Amino acid sequence: MPPVLNVYALPRLVAPEELAGSTVVVIDVLRASTTIVHALAAGAREVIPCTEVEEARRIAADFAPGEAVLGGERSGVRIDGFDLGNSPSEYTRQTVGGRTLVFTTTNGTRAMAVCRQADRVLIGAFVNARAVCDRLAEAERIALLCSGTRGEIGRDDVLLGGLLVERLQRRKGPTCQRNVQAIIARENWASSFAVPIALGAEPMDPELLARELRTSPGGQNLLAIGLDDDILTAAQTDRFDCVPELDPQTMRISRDEEG
Repeated sequence: MPPVLNVYALPRLVAPEELAGSTVVVIDVLRASTTIVHALAAGAREVIPCTEVEEARRIAADFAPGEAVLGGERSGVRIDGFDLGNSPSEYTRQTVGGRTLVFTTTNGTRAMAVCRQADRVLIGAFVNARAVCDRLAEAERIALLCSGTRGEIGRDDVLLGGLLVERLQRRKGPTCQRNVQAIIARENWASSFAVPIALGAEPMDPELLARELRTSPGGQNLLAIGLDDDILTAAQTDRFDCVPELDPQTMRISRDEEG
């Protein structure tokens, strides 16, 4: 059978059981998936995603002093009493190296909770897009799950979905089956940039991509609270070879073995 490549623009557009048998890539460009890549690339031992603030506090309290870091946001800003917010640049070897990150965000960590029946769950962002495609080379059923912004489709996530569809389709050939959302995502990506860039030519100017990300609901929210630097950081395409992998059984994220 030909490979299957589906995009879901929001978590509510797919039932958890539909992801059974698939390799899922959870996408939250602004900013959870970008931040998780930064954290693990900086040497965090693992990431524990939580849907609720109190859940994160409770889990972090079970660790010995100094072994866990609390990170996350609500309404875009750091949660009161947390060590870090959701800005990727906060996650350095000094702040998270060798420690467990207990992490909760408005959108991304909630999308991960939909993936419990998937065969494999990866975390994707522009900063690790090429590495994600490499890990998907042998996958026969792929689902790109966009987190959105407070229930609204996020153009930032859809653009990354479109880039991944473009790259994967070129690798897997014209027989690759795509759903309508995958076709729309690819067209969105291709129509946003000059043809060589849209097809994945390198290098890509981060400012050019950041200009598009700023138009998304998530981008507008970040601009409103003075975090434009986070948008530019998220636009650094193919910066890392690190691909975070979520264990759907334990709901813990670590670097995949290939990375």
